[in-house]
Amino acid sequence: MNAASHHPSPLRLFHTALLAALCASAGMAHADATLDKIRQQHKVAIGVVVGGGPFGSIDPATQQLVGWNPELARDLARRLGAEVELVPVQPSNRVQFLQSGKVDLLIASMEYNTDRGEILGHAPTPFYRVGGTAAVLKTSGITKWEDLRGKVVCASQGSSFTKPLQEQYGAQVRGFKTSAESLLALRGGACVAAVHDTTLIHPLLRNNAAEWGGYHAPIAGEILPAPSVVWTRKGEADTIAAVDRVVQDWHRTGWLIATEKRLGITPPQALLPQLQARFRSNAS
Repeated sequence: MNAASHHPSPLRLFHTALLAALCASAGMAHADATLDKIRQQHKVAIGVVVGGGPFGSIDPATQQLVGWNPELARDLARRLGAEVELVPVQPSNRVQFLQSGKVDLLIASMEYNTDRGEILGHAPTPFYRVGGTAAVLKTSGITKWEDLRGKVVCASQGSSFTKPLQEQYGAQVRGFKTSAESLLALRGGACVAAVHDTTLIHPLLRNNAAEWGGYHAPIAGEILPAPSVVWTRKGEADTIAAVDRVVQDWHRTGWLIATEKRLGITPPQALLPQLQARFRSNAS
């Protein structure tokens, strides 16, 4: 065996280096599983809550999902270069749907809190801010959160409002699978108040005088106001980054403000002009 046989040829060295470079570039291009799937299949399944009102409902004429959550989901998919599959979810099952892979993302009236942040990922830029309010009979005498102490309150299963209602205000919370069931229980006298997002309660009372004329939302301050975010599975950094770029662009272009106005959502969310100004400033 001659000495040259112990050393690779220049051609083999070149092939080895080329293979290493190709592997490196492929590794750099590889995203997390969800973003890879969206890019390869050009489809994304997004879970949305359609509990009624301008933030999400079913159009009775067309059976299409309409409102804030579906509009945001459709536009997010478009900007990610994908067709959207809108999957109706409930507060009681939305986390399970995301973790099990039934949906890829959530735009589901689900605000950020630390407990959720420990088990799921999320795009850090919020697209809204929502707190809870209580619908009560006008004859109930309830005017502040403290008036709920010792009383039965209806809410959705999985609602973030349950913990403060119980721990801060001493309410006895009954959880229902959907907000519709919770509100029906209120009308049936099963509880003295139904606590849900202000974005659900206020339009419901304002636009349905025939059914809800005897109810109002007298408590001035929201319970647990928190940022609304797009949720992902834990650790999906590439998906999070791609979604967050879209959310920032929503703010920068004023798309969210225009959509809120077009859908007739009132009062306007004060957070949106603040974030628009911030991201326009960052872009200049």
